[in-house]
Amino acid sequence: MSSSSKKRPKPKSHSNAYASSSSNSFLWEPPDDFFPSKDDLFRLLAGLAIAASVALACNFFANSFMNRHPKPFCDTTLGYSDSLSDHCEPCPSNGQCYEGKLECHRGYRKHGNLCIEDGDINQTAKKLSEWVQLRLCESYAQYLCGGPGMIWVQEDDIWNDLDGHELMEHIGLDSSISNYTKHKAMGIIGKVLETRKNSQGVKELKCPDVLAESYKAFSCRVQQWISNNVLVILPVFVLLMGFITLIWKVRQKLYLSKRVEKLYQQVCEILEENALTSKTVNGESESWVVASRLRDHLLSPKERKNPVLWKKVEELVQEDSRVDRYPKLVKGESKVVWEWQVEGSLSSTKLRKKGETIQLKSLESLSLNSVQHHHHRLKTETKAPMF
Repeated sequence: MSSSSKKRPKPKSHSNAYASSSSNSFLWEPPDDFFPSKDDLFRLLAGLAIAASVALACNFFANSFMNRHPKPFCDTTLGYSDSLSDHCEPCPSNGQCYEGKLECHRGYRKHGNLCIEDGDINQTAKKLSEWVQLRLCESYAQYLCGGPGMIWVQEDDIWNDLDGHELMEHIGLDSSISNYTKHKAMGIIGKVLETRKNSQGVKELKCPDVLAESYKAFSCRVQQWISNNVLVILPVFVLLMGFITLIWKVRQKLYLSKRVEKLYQQVCEILEENALTSKTVNGESESWVVASRLRDHLLSPKERKNPVLWKKVEELVQEDSRVDRYPKLVKGESKVVWEWQVEGSLSSTKLRKKGETIQLKSLESLSLNSVQHHHHRLKTETKAPMF
């Protein structure tokens, strides 16, 4: 190969490298996050647009309300049509419009572009109607219970009574308001009470029978209920009284039976003890007991008034073979005495032991009394003066 075809590449000169480095130092590039991104720029523009639209809307509404003048009311005589809607407001109900001004009817007051009912007048009319209802229903209830009262009352009389009511003083001296209040009260009453026209054409009112029942006195309700159900109440009352009487008699019979048995046991114990005592105390006491005295000893004053009680006791004593019954002259009077037969009695051994105990106690008491008497005598002799 020839030398001309194989040429070496020439190296770059140092002057070109120096020129490139100097140009980079003069041309400075900012960082990547220096400018906002497309999303941030879009959010910023959207927020500015919303703020501008809100400001324009507020300015528009403020100017429209500040520069707005209220429309006058359309006259009531002219009526209201669509052709007048841009020039005047329709006259509200319960109101009178003339020359663009609104005046509410009696009993109503102005509230914006409307006429609403006056609360004070309504409250007064309601209280007046309740007062009239109370008077008429109480009067009719008294009549139904047999007392003085009225059934039908003329409307003119009620109207005059309303004039003197204390609630009318709160309304004032305005007769138109007063009449309207009474008219409203009578309207409320007419919905509750019964109405009619008499032969003279005058309107009258009456409390309904169902409503009058609630105004009757309690005693009147009880009396009327008894009179209306007497055919049912009388048999039930008779059966109830018969049942109560039967129960009372059964209880009295049981009480009498128990009381008689108890008295009989007490009589036997007293007669046994008395008979044994008379045998053991040297016959100083009587073995018999007067039956009438024993009765007065065992019975209370209230029980003495019941002759059946002691008669039952006497029957049991008479049937008892251990007791003798015979008449005896006591202090000049003939008395029936009872005496217990000690011999042959099943309880004689027990009573004998009891009698011995009683006798022993009596002897001990006698000896003790003698010793005390002797000791007292000695003391008296020692204290006597010696000559």
